[in-house]
Amino acid sequence: MVNPALNIADVECPRGSPWRVESGGDLYRRFLLEALGKRFNVEPLGILLGKGNWLFQRTRLACRLFGLRGVNDIWIRGFLSTITLPLDRTVGKNILLIHHIDTRDTYEPVLSTLLLGKGYLLERLFYRNLNRVDAVVTVSKYWKAHFEAKGHPDVRVIYNPFDVASFTFTEQEIADFVRKYGLAGKPIVYIGNCQRGKGVVEAYKHLKGMDLNLVTSGDKKVNIPAMNLSLDYRDYQRLLKASSVVVTMSKLKEGWSRTAHEAMLCKTTVVGSGVCGMKELLDGGRQIVCPGFGELRKCVEYALEHPELGERGYEFAKDFTVERFESDWIGLIEEVAGC
Repeated sequence: MVNPALNIADVECPRGSPWRVESGGDLYRRFLLEALGKRFNVEPLGILLGKGNWLFQRTRLACRLFGLRGVNDIWIRGFLSTITLPLDRTVGKNILLIHHIDTRDTYEPVLSTLLLGKGYLLERLFYRNLNRVDAVVTVSKYWKAHFEAKGHPDVRVIYNPFDVASFTFTEQEIADFVRKYGLAGKPIVYIGNCQRGKGVVEAYKHLKGMDLNLVTSGDKKVNIPAMNLSLDYRDYQRLLKASSVVVTMSKLKEGWSRTAHEAMLCKTTVVGSGVCGMKELLDGGRQIVCPGFGELRKCVEYALEHPELGERGYEFAKDFTVERFESDWIGLIEEVAGC
């Protein structure tokens, strides 16, 4: 039941539902909007970067954030709206939702490097304002420890939610998927979203020559000879299930890893870099942490020989439910608001 006395504004959650999901963070916010909307009055403000000219979009975003105003019980903020918090005109408690800090990978253009020092200036501004928020929510113990070390007294971990029941497949649908995309005859190894930061270039380099179907997905942002598939979400799930091994050798400072977690829900063995928050997931599911790309081939060979690793990954991954997510967030909102 909606509590009309409690108003929440999510500064960086897009207006309208559904919207295009471009990252794990986008999906997390979609789940959050749905969870809080069952109990409270929630307004998604939709202050996000648009498409097009880099400088124009960031100038437009800054103007919108600096002009932010209003009274709400809770403001849910992200990285950029925490930077601009002292200059807006908002009244109410503030919760920071942050998955990771990696502005050097977020701001890639040359102009960004010249103006922002590859993100370091933004990070300094962000940390200067950290204690202006009443609570910090992050998605792994690694990042909880990070923000506690930065001096914030109230850091919570609220893990990514998953619709566990949707990771159920029939043998026939997986066989049809494999046939549809011409993947029969050799083991499938999914090496990740086709972008440089996810480590697909190095993964391909170290795995090529093995008798495997090497597959990437999403927009092809780097040109490697692996098969790249543009899939809807259900076919993406089928790809993870059809794979013998999922490789998540990300070079980014991961908050968690939805890809690795989804693979574990498919009972598919994961070989991953274990960078930052991902290590908690891989260790918890007793998957394979690969210390470097030079060890990747050996790790994948071991994973192919031990498909039973996928079963133990599932036993860990299945507990990260939508219900658990909703309970944790509603409890936090009520606590911060003093309900």
